[in-house]
Amino acid sequence: MALAAATGSMSVCKPKISCPFRQCTHISSRVRCVATQAQSQEHVGVSRRTVLDAASVAVLSLSMPGLAQAAKAPKGFNPVEDLNDGYKFLYPFGWQEVAVKGTDVVYKDVVEPLESVSVTLAGTDKKDITDFGPVAEVSETLARDVLTAPGTEVKLLNTAEREDDKGHKYYELEFTATTSRYTRHQLAVVAVGNGKLYTLTTGSSEKRWSKMKDRLQTSVRSFSLLF
Repeated sequence: MALAAATGSMSVCKPKISCPFRQCTHISSRVRCVATQAQSQEHVGVSRRTVLDAASVAVLSLSMPGLAQAAKAPKGFNPVEDLNDGYKFLYPFGWQEVAVKGTDVVYKDVVEPLESVSVTLAGTDKKDITDFGPVAEVSETLARDVLTAPGTEVKLLNTAEREDDKGHKYYELEFTATTSRYTRHQLAVVAVGNGKLYTLTTGSSEKRWSKMKDRLQTSVRSFSLLF
């Protein structure tokens, strides 16, 4: 199928896509912190440190776009906005960015190894995700042939479609992937734009699914193309 050819095969942890990727670039700024004197001499020992810390955070937030945007994100989430590749999404607060070959960006929980969110990009001549086929067919191919390793037992649970105000269409899917060691409950969303096939994938262990479900669904539903 054209979709499998466009994306190649990739495992949960190490996606493999032949097209080049660019890691998200972040703007760094020189930060100058100005502290004011504590108003009360009675608390000068504590107040001076408090003022310094508050000033540092405030100036840093204004100087670094990523941190400034975090205040606008829903409680419990951090925003990602990639102006180079043209997408944005939210991920749970506390997850750390890690480097994984074959992905554009990955954030994961440092304690729970199966909890992560990643974005992969692949070149395509398609103009819309619907050009690959209907949502059920595309989701089945993604779940069985692209987003899981060979030999994984896959069960497709749900599919959905949505469209944003720019006219971009998105396919969403929910499935479980079972190996001899674990079952991972996964969500994914795919879209086409700017000559690229975008795939955001997230998930958790089946045991923690009930706890993580709402947060992971928020990440998937927040994914959108910028242009």
